Amino acid sequence: MQRRFFGPIAAGLSAGLVLTLSACGESATAESGDVQLKLIVTEYGDRSGTSSKRYWDQLIGEFQFEHPDIAVDVDVYPRGEVDRKVADLVKAGKAPDMAQIATYADYAAKDKLYSADELLSIPAQADFVRAVSEAGTANRKQYGLPFTASTRVFFYNKKLLKQAGIDSPPKTWDELRADAVALKQSGVQTPYGLPLGPEEAQAEALNWMLSAGGGYTDNIGSYTFDAPENIRAFEWLRDEMVAKGLTNASPAKTDRQDAYDAFVRGEVAMLNGHPTLMQRALEGGIDFGMAPLPGREKQSAATTGVADWMTAFKENGNREQISAFLNFVYEKKNVLKFAEQYDLLPVTNSAFDAMRADESHKNVWEFLDQLRTAQLYPVDKVSWAPMVRTLREQIGGTVERGGNPGSVLQAIQREAEATENAT
Repeated sequence: MQRRFFGPIAAGLSAGLVLTLSACGESATAESGDVQLKLIVTEYGDRSGTSSKRYWDQLIGEFQFEHPDIAVDVDVYPRGEVDRKVADLVKAGKAPDMAQIATYADYAAKDKLYSADELLSIPAQADFVRAVSEAGTANRKQYGLPFTASTRVFFYNKKLLKQAGIDSPPKTWDELRADAVALKQSGVQTPYGLPLGPEEAQAEALNWMLSAGGGYTDNIGSYTFDAPENIRAFEWLRDEMVAKGLTNASPAKTDRQDAYDAFVRGEVAMLNGHPTLMQRALEGGIDFGMAPLPGREKQSAATTGVADWMTAFKENGNREQISAFLNFVYEKKNVLKFAEQYDLLPVTNSAFDAMRADESHKNVWEFLDQLRTAQLYPVDKVSWAPMVRTLREQIGGTVERGGNPGSVLQAIQREAEATENAT
C-alpha cells in the first residue's frame, strides 16, 4: 500500500562522544520496578564531563522516586550511531520502548509507534512550540515528539568587520556581497564561509533557499527543489560570491565543521551558524555578533530549524508506563534544564517563555526568536532520508565553476518525486 506523508519541513543536532556509554556498563537502571522500560537517547556532550548521561541519570532517578513500580534503563549513543542502532534493534524485533532520534516517518508508516495523543496529556501536547510539533506530524497524527531544537543565525566577527570599515552586519544579499568585497580587500582570507560539503549541506542549502523565498516543500508538503526561487539563490551564490573569491575555495568539499573551525581561528568573517558555535567562538577568543540571515531584498523571513524526536514503540506494549515517563520528561523544569545544559532551544512554550524572559539566557535569544517561524526539514516523509543523502552529494555542484543550479536542482526534484511515489 502506498503511504504518503505530508507536513511542514523539519531534522538533527550536536556532536557526540565516540563511545557508547552503555557498553561501559553505565546504563541507568532502577533496582526495583514491576515494569522496566528501555530508552535509547542521543549524546549531546563532547566529553565525559558534559555527557547527556548525567542529565538522564538524574531525571530517571527523580522519576523513579515518584514511580517505584517503573524502572527505566537508558543507553546513550553518539549522533552518528544512534539511528542505526535503533534501526537494527527494530529490524531484529527488539525495539526499545522509547528512542530519541533524528527521524520517525519510516516507523510511523509501518505502524510501529504510539501517537502523541496516546501518550501525553492534553496540556502537554498543547505546550509544544507549534512550528516544531507540526513537523512531527504525519497523516494528521503526531508520532514525533520534539525533544530539542535549534535554529541557524548569521554569525560575524566584529573585529574583522570593523577593520574593513563595516559598522553593522548585512541584511540583504547585496550588502553581504559588498561587505565580503570590503573584507577581502582588508586581507580576510574567507569573507563568507559556505559549507556545502557532505556533512550537513542540507542546512546551508535550506538557509539560502529560504532567504530567496523558496524551500524544500510547498504548503501542502510537495517537494519543490527546483523552484525558481531556489535556482535563483544558487545562481547568485555561484556568480556573486564563489566566482568572485568571496567564499572558501571549494564549497562542495567544505563541511560545517571545517567552516566552524575556520571561524574560530579568525579566518572566516561571516557564516550561518548553530548555537554550539557560540561556546567554541568564545573559547577561541572571537568577539562575535549574531543577526538574522540576510535575504534577497531584506532580512530572511525564516531560517532553518532542526529538531530531534522522541519516539515510543508499540512492540513491548508498555503504553501506560511510557506515558507516565514522557509526561514527566516534558515538564517545564526538565525541558528547560536540558536546553540550558547544551545551548539548545526548548520545544515547549512554557520553557521557551521562561528562557526568553531570563536575562541569563540572553546569548540564545537570537536563536529563540527564530524558532517559532523556522522551517524544518520534511522529516514527516519516508522519502526524506534518501533525499538527504542526495542533497549532501549533489547540492555543492550548483556553485562550483561551471555548475548549473537549474540542472542540478531539476535532477534532485525528479529523484525526489520518484522516491516519494515509491514509498
